[in-house]
Amino acid sequence: MRVRAPSPRAVLILLGLLALAAAAGFMTIGLTGRLDFVLPLRATKLAALLLVGYAVAVSTVLFQTVSGNRILTPSIMGLDALYVLIQTVVVFLFGAAAFGAVDARLVFLVEAASMIGFAAVLYRWLFLGARYGLHLLLLAGVIFGVFFRSLSNLLQRMIDPTEFVVLQDRFFASFNTIDRDLLGLTAVIVVLVSVAGWRMRHVFDVLALGRDAAISLGVPHRVTVTRVLLMVTVLVSVSTALVGPVTFLGLLVSNLAYQLVRSHRHVLILPAAVLIAWICLVGGQVVLERAFGFDTALSIVIEFAGGIVFILLLLRGGLR
Repeated sequence: MRVRAPSPRAVLILLGLLALAAAAGFMTIGLTGRLDFVLPLRATKLAALLLVGYAVAVSTVLFQTVSGNRILTPSIMGLDALYVLIQTVVVFLFGAAAFGAVDARLVFLVEAASMIGFAAVLYRWLFLGARYGLHLLLLAGVIFGVFFRSLSNLLQRMIDPTEFVVLQDRFFASFNTIDRDLLGLTAVIVVLVSVAGWRMRHVFDVLALGRDAAISLGVPHRVTVTRVLLMVTVLVSVSTALVGPVTFLGLLVSNLAYQLVRSHRHVLILPAAVLIAWICLVGGQVVLERAFGFDTALSIVIEFAGGIVFILLLLRGGLR
């Protein structure tokens, strides 16, 4: 007798309950000391986890929609490599102490603006020509990513070893020290992008059908894809500038969402991916703090799990 698969609504309700349980556990487990200090600290960290999880999940699902491939993530555009290059150049020119001397909001804005500006120039350059090629865009992103990583490696070899240790810590996403001002700024930007995406929500399912089908259904494909890519870039840029790169989290949560929901409708896939990202980040942080005593970074565990999923997808043939 075949077991009937749960409905998408039931899956979303279950994921929502798990996400609430993870958030409650994060706020209450091991709660000791002065509550007026501990609770705001945990609340700030929880808000950062939720914000980054939301941005990464939404950006990855939308990027996979326009690229037509479930093994691709926005990191293929070279944004993570550009973030590492920016950190490396700052330490190379001004030393590791520069991060503490400069206003954190200025650093955040420079990093986010650099990544958004790079992507905008790349999109404009590739989409202005008579021939429109999304695959050319992805290839260019890969090439620029390799270039940024090579330049970063060159500069890192010339940096003082003690400063390189400080620099290396910034290459991994960290949720332990979150600036509340930056968190609020990031939240405002993410909300604005989400409002723009909500107004386009009916187009996402059409884009998933492919370029020819979308055009035949009346969607201005080039303009729409450019808008979606810019939204993806903004989400990735601000989340990366806030805590650092989390390369494989999006790949992990988006594919789990497709497997659990068993639907191609973005009204179901997007919230499922967001809830899974919250469960992974918040639940993972609880386990990391209580079971492993901060012996490793959450991003390293996420990258390890996401890398395994990526390899499995390649072996199974992750292309649509």
